Amino acid sequence: MNLRSPAFAILFAVSLIAAAGNMALQSVLPAIGREFGLRDTLVSAAFAISALMWTLTSPYWARLSDRLGRKKVIMIGLGGFVASIGGFGLATTAGLQLWLAPLVAFAFMTVARTIYGVFGSASPIAAQAYVADRTTPEQRTQSMSLLASAQGLGTVIGPAIAPFFILPFVGLAGPMYAFALFGAVVLWIVWRRLPSGDVVRQPTGRPGEAGKGLWRDPRVRDYLLYGLLVTGAQAVNISVLGFHVIDELAATGLSVRDAQPFIGIAMLAGAAATLMAQWGLIPLLKLQAADLMRWGAGLALVGNVMTIAAPGYYGVVVGYAVISLGIGFARPGFTAGSSLSVGRHEQGAVAGLMMSLAGLSFLGPPVIGVALYELAEAGPFVANILLLGLATLLCFTSARLRLGPPDLPDRDETPSPETPPASQPGPEGGR
Repeated sequence: MNLRSPAFAILFAVSLIAAAGNMALQSVLPAIGREFGLRDTLVSAAFAISALMWTLTSPYWARLSDRLGRKKVIMIGLGGFVASIGGFGLATTAGLQLWLAPLVAFAFMTVARTIYGVFGSASPIAAQAYVADRTTPEQRTQSMSLLASAQGLGTVIGPAIAPFFILPFVGLAGPMYAFALFGAVVLWIVWRRLPSGDVVRQPTGRPGEAGKGLWRDPRVRDYLLYGLLVTGAQAVNISVLGFHVIDELAATGLSVRDAQPFIGIAMLAGAAATLMAQWGLIPLLKLQAADLMRWGAGLALVGNVMTIAAPGYYGVVVGYAVISLGIGFARPGFTAGSSLSVGRHEQGAVAGLMMSLAGLSFLGPPVIGVALYELAEAGPFVANILLLGLATLLCFTSARLRLGPPDLPDRDETPSPETPPASQPGPEGGR
């Protein structure tokens, strides 16, 4: 597949719109919860439910895309995204306009997020498979990395433009309606313009045989443990950020709605820091997986310390940016390390583990982090320091992580100079 082809541009838009919509929703969710008068932990639970469904349904969509075809599964996923974010917007409007009691409206919002959890993983899985079907091994690293970078770009665009859609009457629900419309447009383009030519996929043994029990395999086990610690800490930071900004600005007399653009700025700073690491520093410094993991966990730990030590909105933004810079190093480190530690026939299984890991990180950690924040402002950041301290320690105590992946004789591990690294995910399983 030519990376400049219309087909690849369409797949890039599919990944971009889902990530941007999710991060736009994440940026306004704390303000919606405060307007409804709900507990912060209850608000964060809406994302935990969708993360659970994402984790459970991801393997199903992977199998269905083999049988039904990539394009159809991409369309199913996009349809779920449009229905979910549009339904979330309608429920938000009903609650803000007092057409429904806040708890009833929030129940419908949770149902809408559950819909996304069920269908949300379909599009990225099928899009990745679509590219894999149509690229040579020499092209695949670059094409997959560029496709993944759409999610990183989405994490920048979503929070940045969300405040522009907070308009009269629709209010905080405006960004959801906007991204539902954008998603519908992309769905129509996929339907009309994305080629759906069949590709013959050659199986490599019995279904499920290659990756059976891989999560217990010593080759990848420590990478998964490290990834769970780091992504769990990241999920806590993302979930707490909006509430933290609102509370810091409330001390200056700013209302919840007036604080929304400042939440977007904080998220934009974090996404920009991640992209700076992955599109600039990693290619420049040519760091290997082991180095990326050490620097990533260490920088994220420092960012959480800064968040506690530096008061006010400025401290929140700078601390979150440093945390995101660390995650920008860490995620390509453990994903690449685990991939390079196994053979060609196990790549699909490792990719599935990474997808499930992203979903698992948004199950318990966001709710626990917000609950700790309600108890004490520094609570979630202290917990993250412990998690990231363990991750950093693991980098030096695990022989697998300390030495990095082995040099397998049947694979050229040298990326081309123009290969962009994988991007930071948004919530619920983006890679």
